[in-house]
Amino acid sequence: MLIQGKWDADWHPVQSKDNDGRFIRQRSTFRNWITPDGSAGPEGQPALKAEAGRFHLVVAYICPWASRTLAVRALKGLEDVVSVSVVNPQLTKQGWRFGGYDADTATDNLIGARYMHELYTHSDATFSGRATVPILWDKEQQTIVNNESADIMRILNSGFGELANEQIDLFTAALADDFEEFDARLYDRVNNGVYKAGFASSQTAYEEAVEMLFAEMEGIDDRLSDGRPYLFGDKLTGSDIRLFVTMIRFDAAYFGLFKCNLAPLSAFPHLMRHTKRLYDIEAIRRTVNLDHIKKGYYSVKALNPNGIVPIGPNKLFAE
Repeated sequence: MLIQGKWDADWHPVQSKDNDGRFIRQRSTFRNWITPDGSAGPEGQPALKAEAGRFHLVVAYICPWASRTLAVRALKGLEDVVSVSVVNPQLTKQGWRFGGYDADTATDNLIGARYMHELYTHSDATFSGRATVPILWDKEQQTIVNNESADIMRILNSGFGELANEQIDLFTAALADDFEEFDARLYDRVNNGVYKAGFASSQTAYEEAVEMLFAEMEGIDDRLSDGRPYLFGDKLTGSDIRLFVTMIRFDAAYFGLFKCNLAPLSAFPHLMRHTKRLYDIEAIRRTVNLDHIKKGYYSVKALNPNGIVPIGPNKLFAE
């Protein structure tokens, strides 16, 4: 945790909570945009002009919020346009750090940071809050452009113009209202719902989160029961990716460690089919690292003080 640009206390997963023990997630603070010509973002946000090689993503493979930006980057053909670095999956007392795990977790080549929080204080010397992933970084100005994954998904989808694959649009304007309604429920009950269960500090808050999570999973499973390949029909959308990043981690982390154990993912056959359908897309599959997912989540000492990593699952789907 940073307080006025200084590291103040050991990292802890519970960012905030209400009087009933409900987990409250920190709001993102860097919210600038990137557009093809440098004009303002969709809600008037200050924006930079898209350039190949100028921008960089910092992510963690364990993190669903970061992984959904990686998926959009891959689907949009931006892997040679926006560079990327991956932090060590094992959380330390100072949060995310660079290097020291495998070939994917190289040392930071942006400012020579050892810990993620150094990129935050380099961007804002008086920053207070948690140093989260993902971040979208401007190499030229050496600062964070945006640290809200939902924004970054949209920036990568439409902000790079002809530098990206313009045949793919994950946020079709015609479905904007439908996306907004669906994604709000998905975020509250599923994406953040697993965290509200895992980081609840009262029995009431935990049970409330789990019941809401499984009710929503049942509803989505029913939605997919008509055989549609994706949530909104025949076209892959950002909502599918938002759902996928939670479901692909469900049995490996949330079922056990977060006590979301009313049923495994396989109890929802249509949801399982949807998850595998997205996993079978090569661009998305490259963003999934089961080893990082397990090692990362089970390194959270508040939930797993002995640091024991379960043997299974050792693969995501049966062969």
